[in-house]
Amino acid sequence: MWKKPLAVVKRFAQVPYVWMPAVFLGFAALGGALGSWQNLCATCPSIAQIYNYEPTQTSKVYARGGELIAEFGEEARTPVEIADLPPHVPHAFVAVEDKRFYRHNGLDFIALPRVAFGVLTGTSGQRGGGSTITQQLARNMFESIGSERRDIWKLIVRKLKEARVAMQLEEVYTKDQILEAYINQINYGQNWLGIQTAARNYFGKNASELTPSEAAMLAAIPKSPTRYSPLNNPDLTLERRNLVLQLMAEQDYLERADAERYKQEPVPTVRAQMDKGIAPYFVEWVRGQLDDRFGSQLYTAGLRVHTTLDASMQRAANLSMEHGFVAVEGRPGFRHPRYAQFADSTSLSMANSPYVQGAFVALSPQTGEVWAMIGGRDFRHSKFNRATQARRQAGSSFKPFVYTSAIASRIPASHVIIDAPVVIPQLDTTEWKPKNFSGEFAGPMTLREGLRTSTNMIAIKLGMEVGLETVAQTARRMGIRTEVERFESTAIGAVEVVPLQMAEAYSAFATLGTKSVPHGIARVESATGEVLWEIEPEQAEVLDQPVARIMVSMMEDAVNRGTGTAVRTTAGLPYDVRVAGKTGTTNDATNTWFIGYTPNLLALVWFGMDLPQTTRPNATGGGDAAPVWGEFARLVYYGNTDEDSDPGFEPMLEIPAEWPMVDGLTTRLVDAKTGKLASQWCPEEDQYTELYLPGTEPTDLCDRSGEGLLRRLRIPR
Repeated sequence: MWKKPLAVVKRFAQVPYVWMPAVFLGFAALGGALGSWQNLCATCPSIAQIYNYEPTQTSKVYARGGELIAEFGEEARTPVEIADLPPHVPHAFVAVEDKRFYRHNGLDFIALPRVAFGVLTGTSGQRGGGSTITQQLARNMFESIGSERRDIWKLIVRKLKEARVAMQLEEVYTKDQILEAYINQINYGQNWLGIQTAARNYFGKNASELTPSEAAMLAAIPKSPTRYSPLNNPDLTLERRNLVLQLMAEQDYLERADAERYKQEPVPTVRAQMDKGIAPYFVEWVRGQLDDRFGSQLYTAGLRVHTTLDASMQRAANLSMEHGFVAVEGRPGFRHPRYAQFADSTSLSMANSPYVQGAFVALSPQTGEVWAMIGGRDFRHSKFNRATQARRQAGSSFKPFVYTSAIASRIPASHVIIDAPVVIPQLDTTEWKPKNFSGEFAGPMTLREGLRTSTNMIAIKLGMEVGLETVAQTARRMGIRTEVERFESTAIGAVEVVPLQMAEAYSAFATLGTKSVPHGIARVESATGEVLWEIEPEQAEVLDQPVARIMVSMMEDAVNRGTGTAVRTTAGLPYDVRVAGKTGTTNDATNTWFIGYTPNLLALVWFGMDLPQTTRPNATGGGDAAPVWGEFARLVYYGNTDEDSDPGFEPMLEIPAEWPMVDGLTTRLVDAKTGKLASQWCPEEDQYTELYLPGTEPTDLCDRSGEGLLRRLRIPR
């Protein structure tokens, strides 16, 4: 039957003017096709672009020691290496998307008839998409290829572009590199890009921990991310997930019995509970600084941000503050809503939260490196950072600036002021009649005792004696940048301050004179490791060493024998750790503070309501804030002594030696009541050794021999 057609062909072949035009037309058609192929991909990426392609990457934020604590990015994508994934993860994608992936050069010619049929009829089979994995990667990598699906001719053009770029990709990369890029690029629904992001959001785990069932579900989604997201259509997802498991078994990636067992597992229907991070307020504080410097690069360039945060200290701070919040809410007189009423809400946004709030900062006084930061009780409810943004009255925590001004003005710590009522006329013709917290007055008192007991009258009278302008300038020099008004009430903390600035100012005490500006960024590197920004500590000498050393001694008394004793008694911090610090309580118990320090650690604790109001009657910094500080310091220096504690902590800092005695100071044995030199006419139990700037030592001997007679006669002093 073929003889006649063949004879006709032979006859035509013998006639040159017949076959020569045919050959010419054939070559012309081939040339036209090649030209069209070239013109078609005028907008396709070149080999050079493919070599240099870099996907948008999140910038990663690390704590000291390298722990990843946050990521910033326009697209939440965290690449993972295929070598770090269990084998069943890539197998799931190959099984459902491109079973001949390892045997073709970017185009699956065996599947082309099925693909062509699907394109022409508008249908496609369930078992695999219309493109190879390499073609899908090409489309995801380069927007110029397009994503047309409805117009058949545009769809054909797009498929041809995909084919061209896919073949080039196969020339440039290995199969594993292509598959790795694919699973890190594609959308897994909810605009979660990359397998790590998807694994975290669907299952609350890393991609390296995915089970075969979970891997199959993720492989089922990219065909139609909206349709097959289990959060949108769990039944459809389950059906397609089970298809992937079946294909894995058919292609010998799974035992059939295992595949059947994995099919019984449910798919997630809600987003996994994501860890909000150990330090969300710190991270946001850092993000704001990075955004100012790097702009959009922060969200697209894969920067590596190395911070000063100490992850162990942050966890210790979180635990200590949580215990503090619970304690405050459980004390008599607390009448505000409790946090537990709102804890389960993830969408609540409050400018002024109804429950008690707090702030915490821990830093290195030597360098200003912020080791821990808490800006509020729940970042989901309020992103306002009370550690860095809030302005709250300082209360008695401001008094050390008054006493520092006095010591620097050569008024010694043994100087005596009468604790007695005072009436101060105001500009509006009214009178201010301040009181002590106890409501009582104790008569003559040294400055050391006045600070130890936080007696208001002593601070007010001392501020007036040394000059309120001097006090304001001292606070400004030490780091307080909010307005310090020159009113008598400023001496007892009526001024509003920012907690982080208070920590900066107190660092000058801990270092015996040098303040360090707090900072949270150590350095920023590019995605390739180039250092783009490195932070040097910003320091300034603001106090003479002898002045600072006297203040340390006075504030040690405040902790060991004064208003801050809860650091020792309630929190159980041993005396081996030398601590100095000051409590703070404002009028009507609206703010409670404790700021304490050792030679190598400074930390600040604040509690209060967002809208200034009484936290509870008789709340104090010593009762609410100091125990939290003590618990935190105990964890830092000793770790958990209870082996069953959860979480467990190892010691984070070595217990430092006490502050050294500095040159330029003298000592005298003096009487604690009169501030005069100790003598046989004063009780021995009241004698102590005081520190002095040379030339400020007392010269008179103490003589209290008549005190007994005065008491017997009930004659007031």
